[in-house]
Amino acid sequence: MDFAKKANEMGFDGIEYVSQLYTPILEKGGSSDIAMKNLLDSLKARSERYNVKNVLIMVDNEGDLATPNEKDRNLAVENHKKWVDAAHFLGCHSIRVNLFGSNDAKIWKNNSIESLKKLGEYASTKGINVLVENHGNLTSNAELLVEVMEGVNLPNVGTLPDYGNFCIKREDNKCTEEYPRYQGIEEMMPYAKAVSAKSYDFNDEGQETTLDYKKILKIVKDAGYTGFIGVEYEGQRLPAEEGIMATKKLLIAEGSKL
Repeated sequence: MDFAKKANEMGFDGIEYVSQLYTPILEKGGSSDIAMKNLLDSLKARSERYNVKNVLIMVDNEGDLATPNEKDRNLAVENHKKWVDAAHFLGCHSIRVNLFGSNDAKIWKNNSIESLKKLGEYASTKGINVLVENHGNLTSNAELLVEVMEGVNLPNVGTLPDYGNFCIKREDNKCTEEYPRYQGIEEMMPYAKAVSAKSYDFNDEGQETTLDYKKILKIVKDAGYTGFIGVEYEGQRLPAEEGIMATKKLLIAEGSKL
């Protein structure tokens, strides 16, 4: 609940909410419309108090939008609508969704297009974008994800390129197949309405040790993107706040050179 306050203290101008962090609060209120209203009233008031812009809501655990089961797929679409409404109330421009549910590329693609069209059409009535992140499995196959975007063909349905999530297959918690990350970012950028700067660790010069931020930021700039860049530190060596600030510092340093 203190997200806006903390972001302001760390010098950030915008925030991206994560829906599942608020599930316990909503469940305590019986997951009712009143519980959601109370939550959103509080979050909006705090964002205004601390002068941070509500940018988007990352939605998780609301059902699989690409599952082969039509009933479950339609339920997932319905479950996501309350977060579209929440994003509209908070003044966000987008929600981020996952496209899990099938590892068969053809089935996944067709079901993803169907669900995104339904959700996107609803979201358009609220002025909200529906964005898909490369978030593992087939969503990290950027070429295939672009085919989904082309199939949906709605102006408010797009992508959220994450700098680091390009693992297509995992075995024993290790990535066994990865999509070329810079190629993937470049392919996703024409449809991007948000961007997430992932980081894992930094060297003594403050550079990310596994990602070429200069190269990535040039791809982002060349695509004409001018919106927020989200900061997401997933490393283990630095405390969370240090990792976040190191990522922010690197983005500003490399961005100022372009």
